Amino acid sequence: MNQERGPISQFIEKNYLHFNSAALMDAAKGYETHLAEGGKMMITLAGAMSTAELGISLAEMIRQDKVAIISCTGANLEEDIMNLVAHSHYKRVPNYRDLSPQDEWDLLENHYNRVTDTCIPEEEAFRRLQKHIQKIWMDAEAAGERYFPHEFMYKMLLSGDLEQYYEIDPKNSWMLAAAEKNLPIVVPGWEDSTMGNIFASYVIKAQLKATTVKGGIEYMAWLADWYVKNSDGKGIGFFQIGGGIAGDFPICVVPMLYQDMEMENIPFWSYFCQISDSTTSYGSYSGAVPNEKITWGKLDIHTPKFIVESDATIVAPLIFAWILKQ
Repeated sequence: MNQERGPISQFIEKNYLHFNSAALMDAAKGYETHLAEGGKMMITLAGAMSTAELGISLAEMIRQDKVAIISCTGANLEEDIMNLVAHSHYKRVPNYRDLSPQDEWDLLENHYNRVTDTCIPEEEAFRRLQKHIQKIWMDAEAAGERYFPHEFMYKMLLSGDLEQYYEIDPKNSWMLAAAEKNLPIVVPGWEDSTMGNIFASYVIKAQLKATTVKGGIEYMAWLADWYVKNSDGKGIGFFQIGGGIAGDFPICVVPMLYQDMEMENIPFWSYFCQISDSTTSYGSYSGAVPNEKITWGKLDIHTPKFIVESDATIVAPLIFAWILKQ
């Protein structure tokens, strides 16, 4: 047993010896080896991991330079900040499996939007952010400036305007940690988030131009440039939490560079781990085994590959605890 590690790491090393727990341990040690050998790591966040408060562990990963870049859904981008400014107004629904359609309608009528067992308060979360981000969008457009969705969020956080609302320890906000480090983020499909919908409403009302917020193609072009500049040496690993666009979008940068840009020396992703509760299935990206990615030119035969078929809200904090030696 490694005595340099904290109690969480010691516990999982002693107990997590088989099946998905062993896969968790192997993936964590592989992540650690990748960093120790000079590699960089991308983390991708699907679903609503921010509402699951992954920031408690992810923020420290960012502060300790254990992650070089993040790809996330628009929901994760905004919901970490919502939790930061409206935490006490959230409503837990432990019996969510038993809710009737009428129960769900009552939540809507009371301005609560449910994510599994957690309801996000519309007024204190969505509208509170809207008031501040709208001004930043409009100021940028008036100045003839354009930014990515995460850059607008960084501006809002770093302005200090939201500090009056903080309801959790700010060290548990991964977006605040990312903003302070100016961590690279890509947010594919940002348009389907609440802030994306709100921005679209201003475009429809002719109060803002769609071009003021940079979109997905520009994110991919930016990511291609970043990958080329950062993939030398040990290369870049890919730590995927969940499935969907947050993972599928950035992993495609490698075959694009190789096949479409004809950069035949571009390195493959040099580590791959996916945490997913999607079972192997037909035509599903989330349910595809890692070896399928070899056929798409994303992973090499020799890329270390791990898949942990479990709940990411349980697995990811444990892997991060191992990396942080907690």
